[in-house]
Amino acid sequence: MRCPILIAALLYIALPRAASAQIDSSLLAFAEQGDAQAQSFVGLSYQLGEGVPQDYVKAIKWYRLAAEQGEAEAQSNLGFMYDNGMGVPEDDLEAVKWFRLSSAQGNARAQFNLGTMYDHGQGVVENRDEAFKWYRLSAAQGYAIAQHNLGLMYDEGEGVPENDIEAVKWFRLASAQGHPGAQGLLGSMYIIGEGVTQNYVKAYAWWSMAASQGQPDGPKFQSSIAKQMTREQIAEAQAYVTNCFENNYEACD
Repeated sequence: MRCPILIAALLYIALPRAASAQIDSSLLAFAEQGDAQAQSFVGLSYQLGEGVPQDYVKAIKWYRLAAEQGEAEAQSNLGFMYDNGMGVPEDDLEAVKWFRLSSAQGNARAQFNLGTMYDHGQGVVENRDEAFKWYRLSAAQGYAIAQHNLGLMYDEGEGVPENDIEAVKWFRLASAQGHPGAQGLLGSMYIIGEGVTQNYVKAYAWWSMAASQGQPDGPKFQSSIAKQMTREQIAEAQAYVTNCFENNYEACD
């Protein structure tokens, strides 16, 4: 099973969304009558153990019933189950099949996951151009993890010509959704002045935000940047961080 680690240099498979309510008899009745959305929700409930004992095999059963009717969320979640060997033997080919079907319907999470499969050559031949294509489709829908990975591809010139300005654009969009990896990378762009004007105050601020949300390299970068700043600049950066958090990253640049 692949481990979804939120650090700047790693790409990873996105988890399904959490169930928002407990399963009940009326929902189960709709699912048993063939309602695809109800089947998908019952599958998610079994996967996460929300309202029922966690049971991956039953989750697979309900996801498959919904997915075969074309329900995009179920297709995406079924792909995730195959990719991670949950309730079924791990099977990258099946994972790609279901991610692709869901992606064709515009499911942002499936598009991201399909991009990841192409990025790593899992179930498909490794193809950075295809990875870029699917990340971009997902990122354009506001999917933060895809925005982070798209920024990395622009930063490293993988699947697309290197473009620091575009990298900063996508890191910024993901950062505004609280993605700690993107926040750290945006901070690094400010340190070296790539795609933006070099600015230690903003570099320190973005690495501080990343650190506060668990980015493991955050404290090290904070300490390193602070050595090149005055007390007044550090105070300015701290005020910047407070403003960003209090205003949910709006007008935070």
